[in-house]
Amino acid sequence: MSRFDRASGVLLHITSLPSEFGLGDLGSNAYRFVDFLAASGQRIWQILPLGPTTLGDSPYSCYSVFAGNPLLVCPRLLVRDGLLSDHDLEPFLDRVLDPRQADYAAVRLCKTQLLDAAFANFLQRSACEQFDAFESFCTQQRWWLNDFALFSALMKHFNTADWSSWETGLVRRTPDAMALWREKLAKQIEYEQFVQYVFHQQWYALKNYARKQGLKLFGDMPIFVAHGSADVWSHQQLFWLQPSGAAKFVAGVPPDYFSLTGQLWGNPLYNWDALAASNYRWWTQRFRNAFELYDLLRIDHFRAFEAYWEVPATAKTAITGRWAPGPGAAPFLAAQKELGDLPIVAEDLGLITAAVHELRDELDYPGMRVLQFGFDDDNDTFHRPESFPLHSAAYTGTHDNSTLLGWYAGRKKNRDTDILERYLQDPETSGIPVHWQLISMVLRARSDLAIVPLQDILGLDDSARMNIPGTADGNWRWRFSAEDLTDDIIDRLRVISLAGDR
Repeated sequence: MSRFDRASGVLLHITSLPSEFGLGDLGSNAYRFVDFLAASGQRIWQILPLGPTTLGDSPYSCYSVFAGNPLLVCPRLLVRDGLLSDHDLEPFLDRVLDPRQADYAAVRLCKTQLLDAAFANFLQRSACEQFDAFESFCTQQRWWLNDFALFSALMKHFNTADWSSWETGLVRRTPDAMALWREKLAKQIEYEQFVQYVFHQQWYALKNYARKQGLKLFGDMPIFVAHGSADVWSHQQLFWLQPSGAAKFVAGVPPDYFSLTGQLWGNPLYNWDALAASNYRWWTQRFRNAFELYDLLRIDHFRAFEAYWEVPATAKTAITGRWAPGPGAAPFLAAQKELGDLPIVAEDLGLITAAVHELRDELDYPGMRVLQFGFDDDNDTFHRPESFPLHSAAYTGTHDNSTLLGWYAGRKKNRDTDILERYLQDPETSGIPVHWQLISMVLRARSDLAIVPLQDILGLDDSARMNIPGTADGNWRWRFSAEDLTDDIIDRLRVISLAGDR
């Protein structure tokens, strides 16, 4: 039986929201987007991971799987809460920034200065209630926050997230070294805790608002974590590492649809035997944290729980890797026993075997179906909307794909030879643009969940693409403008959602 009600939603990362500070955040435009979703008949907002990003600003490479990204903190809300003044914001409001492209360098400079000022004001002027709330947060979250705050302070002190290059006592986490540096960096540690406190305050306020509007927040969990992270540093025994702390094996995928040489992600691989010895406690904590943040959760690269691509850390590409067995259902069953039902969608795209489908079905998780993969072979209907099963999540495309119009523009539009053309009406005679016809196909499919990236709803070409897998630069930058969400789009999306019984 399906565990999800029939519903539709929109995929949009927080960073893609409009903002006067150069990057989407948890402020007023996030609330306006919730209003847009509710008005257009949507019940789900899917986002990308929320963690603090490493080099490249990819939300899939973070230096903590538990912490929030400081760049998503809204300065206006800090003013509202008495932690900043309007005067503090003025130096950052006259900058000329591209409203369609995120400027991570400018935002990082701005948010760092403003969060520094907010922390100083918090220490000097905050009421007892704010201090009590902060202390309560630190106590409740200490199981991850203490190590994260120390890691983040050390990362800034040594100017590198490569903890294996730190002094030996810190690499090995000896009690004397840990105590010494906790004392030495006490103020910076408290600052890092404060930043997480304000992030979580702002996030849960947005989540509560979304719930009142009848919306569920759909999060995303990458299976792997960055080597330069508080998670690997704090739990070295759970990963395949060399005695120096450097990775022994790293994650990736073999050559596929996205890359002829595969993708070399570089994340250290799990020591699944060590995780099993603790009954997967770390994974259960991770799931607990995720379901406090989100209502639904997508597991990115789910296939690695069945088998994963193991690459020597010294390899230049992913071609030289090999398949190694994953833990199967065990981490999920351990978490389910403690947390109850896990509303998870399994990202089962790419090179998928029957064993991966069997694992997904054993756990009773819906998989993903993507329209853009469904029209290359007349005999392969797996990703074609009329073949989508009830227990699945249907997409026009993902954050890794071209936009619908970018994808459509790259096809040979010959009605006699292109499978897709048999499904489409002439937009000139029908009056229905191609992207709306394709969105309607997904919304009418049997899949319980139907998700459409906002770029597709806006009818944008590949200049609005979010990510090109295998490329390091220029990704994760697309943003929309508030005026893009017109009444016509709201009405059209609501009508076709209703027509699809969403």
